[in-house]
Amino acid sequence: MADTANAAPDNTAVRVALWRALHVQVDAPPHVLEDEVGLRLVAPDEGWRQRPDMHPVRTGRSRASIVARARFIEDLVEARARQGVSQYVLLGAGLDTFAQRRSGLTEGLRVFEVEQPGTQAWKRSRLVELGFAIPERLRFVPVDFEANESWLEQLVRAGFEPGRPAVVASAGVAMYLTKEAIAATLRQVAGLARGSTFVMSFMLPFEHVEPEERAGLEGAARGARAAGTPFISFFTPPELLALAREAGFADVQHVSAAQLTERYFAGRADGLRPSSGEELLVATT
Repeated sequence: MADTANAAPDNTAVRVALWRALHVQVDAPPHVLEDEVGLRLVAPDEGWRQRPDMHPVRTGRSRASIVARARFIEDLVEARARQGVSQYVLLGAGLDTFAQRRSGLTEGLRVFEVEQPGTQAWKRSRLVELGFAIPERLRFVPVDFEANESWLEQLVRAGFEPGRPAVVASAGVAMYLTKEAIAATLRQVAGLARGSTFVMSFMLPFEHVEPEERAGLEGAARGARAAGTPFISFFTPPELLALAREAGFADVQHVSAAQLTERYFAGRADGLRPSSGEELLVATT
């Protein structure tokens, strides 16, 4: 088991939490997602909004992508819950705050957060410090991926019922994984109960990104590599849809950035819209 004594979330998880809060604080309403709980968890220095990676204009499209994918996933979970699905799994949960913000929805939903032990221990400690209850319906599932632990085995040990349908989400993770690891995850989720849904964000090859965004995304990739977390996998939508079909999913769909823009950002006076570099796969067993 990893040493969690001095654990802290990685920079990516912190940035996502702060961008979600920044959306509420600097973007005009209506807000796609209202989440300042992650900001409370991180408790950054007073000048956090002056950080270069928090620039309200330069980071606008990346910030919009973060809140759009989170809102889409939560809308999907809500729709599936109305159909009787009672299990929601977040693969690479990071500092996600669904369980803290959506208590009304989660009354009939068991939420499983799968994450590295150190990050998860830190997050759990901060929730307690801030006075957030850890309800029985929320299950933390620490998985040491570096030690090749099986997330599915750990999930079942935490009370997940593979014979019952679930929503499994993986947001902002695929670009850091090999295509072999992604294919393995697709096969594992495709083997769950009929009616289960997997939703995953993925990055497009840079040549498929709008020209005005390419330089910024290439810079982000260089920064990620320098930080030791390089972007590894990129997919065109047809490639990923084919991979999901090969894994055994009965129905696969691609949700484009344009569709997310139409769904959540139409008519905005500020022109805020998601990045053209990240889109979604929705696959159902």
